[in-house]
Amino acid sequence: MIKEFCTENVNDIKKAIENGATRIELCSRLDIGGTTPTKEMIEKATKIAPKKVMVIIRPRGGNFVYSHKELEYMAEQIVTAKEYDIQGIVVGCLTRKNQLDKKAMLYLMPFVGNLDITFHMAFDEMSYEDQKKAIKWLSQNGINRILTHGGEMTKAINETLPHLIEINEYAKEYHMTIMPGGGITYQNLNQVIEKMNVTEIHGTKIVALN
Repeated sequence: MIKEFCTENVNDIKKAIENGATRIELCSRLDIGGTTPTKEMIEKATKIAPKKVMVIIRPRGGNFVYSHKELEYMAEQIVTAKEYDIQGIVVGCLTRKNQLDKKAMLYLMPFVGNLDITFHMAFDEMSYEDQKKAIKWLSQNGINRILTHGGEMTKAINETLPHLIEINEYAKEYHMTIMPGGGITYQNLNQVIEKMNVTEIHGTKIVALN
């Protein structure tokens, strides 16, 4: 079981790994859903956990609709992150209709190269039908996993579990890994794992830090 610990505090990484975290999602500004961490954060994190750090690439809070200028900046952020010993990149782009922005994703993916790619919770902004289309396309274009809460973040994980289970079953047809996150803690993760039969799970409290 891969337990992905999401953090904006590099100082928590060592303790998280000691307590069972097997991968790190590194962010800044979790209060607005996470933005790209600084070079200094990435450097420090990868010294603590080489080849275990996934770096989110998100230049701002708000929606996931990016201008070409923003996409160019995101590409620069990817290149910078790759200077360090990371495992991969976390990114997600949508159109103004909250559909997968294939053109934007295809622009960014070559900069990532052979590293892992997680499509983040922008996925939850899509309709169910668009999510199914996205799963198929992402699986065919080298995305490793999708991070999803299964619904609005205002809903508790037990409320979104039915949709998560349904999405996970659909994704299996395309060999796509669904990684549930949002409101999952070391106290309730076993319930989610058992009901979904997943191999990866994500959260800011996925392991205890004390």
